[in-house]
Amino acid sequence: MRIRTLILCSLFSLAGSFCAGAQQIPNMNFDTWSKSGRCWNPYPKDAQTITWDTANHGLSLFGINGATPEYDHVAVKGKGKAAVKVETKKAFGILVAGTIYTGRFIKIVRMSGAKIEMGVPFTGRPKSLSGYIHYIPGTIDVASKEMQHVKGTMDNAKIEVSLREGKNLEIVDSTDKDFNKEAGAAYPGTVAHGVMYFKEDTKGYIKFEIPLEYKSGHTPTNIVITASSSRYSQQFTGSTQSVMYLDELQLNY
Repeated sequence: MRIRTLILCSLFSLAGSFCAGAQQIPNMNFDTWSKSGRCWNPYPKDAQTITWDTANHGLSLFGINGATPEYDHVAVKGKGKAAVKVETKKAFGILVAGTIYTGRFIKIVRMSGAKIEMGVPFTGRPKSLSGYIHYIPGTIDVASKEMQHVKGTMDNAKIEVSLREGKNLEIVDSTDKDFNKEAGAAYPGTVAHGVMYFKEDTKGYIKFEIPLEYKSGHTPTNIVITASSSRYSQQFTGSTQSVMYLDELQLNY
C-alpha cells in the first residue's frame, strides 16, 4: 500500500502535487474569533500567522464592525460553531466595505481605505471553492459620483477566489479605483480564478460552488479569497441594508 501511494504521488506531482492536493487553509469554517478593543478579528488573540482579515481595523475606530462572528445563525450547528456576518454600513456619510478576505490588514489609507497584503501561502490546485451563504440584499442607497447609474438597483454579494504565483504577496491600496474590478482575473501571476455574484435574497442558507478556471499548469504560491456583502463596496457604492452570512468554506479537489 505504501509503495502504491508513493508511485501515485510521483505520477500526480506533475499536475500540482496529488499528495498535497487536498490542501485547505485555516479557519474556513469561521469558528475562531478574538477581539482587540472594539475590533473583531477572525483569528486567535495571540495568532502568530493571520489567514483571514477584515476592514474592522479601520471601521472599529468609528465604533462599528463590518464582519462579526455569528453564533446563532450558522450553517452547521454544534458546540463552538460560528459563521461570519458581513454587513455593509455607512460612517460619516461614506459607505464602508463589509468584507472578509485572506490576507492581512496593514494600515489605514486616507481615512477611507486601507493598505492590505492580499493572500496567504498556498500550493494546492483545487477545482472549486464551496460553502454556505445566506444573503439578504438591499436596494443601493449610497453611490459614488461615478456609480450613480446603479443607485436604486438591487445590491449584489460577491465571492472571488484567485490562485496566484509570485515571490511576494500583492500589497494593494483599497482606495485604488481598479481594486474592485475582479483583480484576480487580470493579475499577471494568476494561475486560476473564479467569481460568483449573489443577486437575490437566498431565504436562508444555500450551498454554493465556484468553479476555478485554470489559466496555466503552474503550481500557485498563494490564494486570495474575498467576500463582500456589496459588489461595489470598494467604489463606495452599495446598500446599507445588505447582510451576508458565510459559513463552512471548503476547497474541492
